[in-house]
Amino acid sequence: MRITVIIPTYNEAENLPKLVSALFALPLDLSLLVVDDNSPDGSGRLADELAALHPGRLRVIHRPGKLGLRTAYLAGFKAALEDSAQAVAQMDADFSHDPAALVEMAARLESCDLVLGSRYVPGGRVDERWPLWRKSLSAWGNFYARTILSMSLRDVTTGFRLWRRETLLGMPLDHIRANGYVFMVEMAYLAYCLKYRVGEVPIYFADRRWGKSKMSFRIQIEAAVLVWFMLRTYRELRRQGAAARLPVIR
Repeated sequence: MRITVIIPTYNEAENLPKLVSALFALPLDLSLLVVDDNSPDGSGRLADELAALHPGRLRVIHRPGKLGLRTAYLAGFKAALEDSAQAVAQMDADFSHDPAALVEMAARLESCDLVLGSRYVPGGRVDERWPLWRKSLSAWGNFYARTILSMSLRDVTTGFRLWRRETLLGMPLDHIRANGYVFMVEMAYLAYCLKYRVGEVPIYFADRRWGKSKMSFRIQIEAAVLVWFMLRTYRELRRQGAAARLPVIR
């Protein structure tokens, strides 16, 4: 299975070389697609240098500025599908997602349409160094979203995912409007509404090793509000499942 791993970057120069090395060391048929938003720290330039060291296995999309996670991933999905990827992975560049977990996720994809790297299934954990308030906030945000949206999935906010090609092609990506943190919720909810087979593999979610986190209180408040918008927007899709047809948003 040819897997394309999409890695959005904004000021990830400290992490990128180490992550590329870790991913290419895995026993998987991997190619990497870095989507850089004109990082001031030179992440885009560094990605080009890494691409030269790994011809045919690493590609870079340069964007003019910080345009958001949604558009980064949508551009990445389009490029990966055009490049005939059989599966497409999403992961952060900061080592909060252990690259080694992709091996188990790829095995699970044999019987699923989408596999989530989950912190909240048995065996999954978050960084033990986190204070109690941070662990509680993370768990509550996830519980809030999946409860309102009535999803049986345990981790709907995870950013570590592996999609079958056919699943992404069947997703109404033109309808995705959420950005940042809540983009992950909307993508999971759409897949769930369309009755795709979603599996969850336990992961250990580590705090970033280098650099500064991009999560903020504003982003979390925005996510809490937009979850209700999703519930209203996709009510009919949830009722009809794969039989529903959404109009294309131009």
